[in-house]
Amino acid sequence: MQAVTITQITPSELESLIEGSLKRLLTTQVSENQQDTQPRLLNISQVAEYLTLSVPTIYGLVSKSQIPYMKRGKRLYFSRDEVSEWVKRGKRKTIEEINSEVDSYLMTSTKRN
Repeated sequence: MQAVTITQITPSELESLIEGSLKRLLTTQVSENQQDTQPRLLNISQVAEYLTLSVPTIYGLVSKSQIPYMKRGKRLYFSRDEVSEWVKRGKRKTIEEINSEVDSYLMTSTKRN
């Protein structure tokens, strides 16, 4: 942060500075609150939108028990956190990661004769 020395300032300039600071603060608060208000449980259409998949595709994943879900009566519910973790578990390793694991394994394993 830069040091600012103010020797003379008009009331309107002071008002503008305060207003700008308050707007930045409120914008930060609003964006943090919006993240907190996102629903933790999603319905079928919300999870389809969240994953950018079609609703029939989600039903297919549910019928194969490939996606984590909860069922209450005839309704399906999905935890946003569990769905995010499910997507992350599908991560494929890069060539560099695989080569690094191979090198590490080869360095630590004993030679077999």
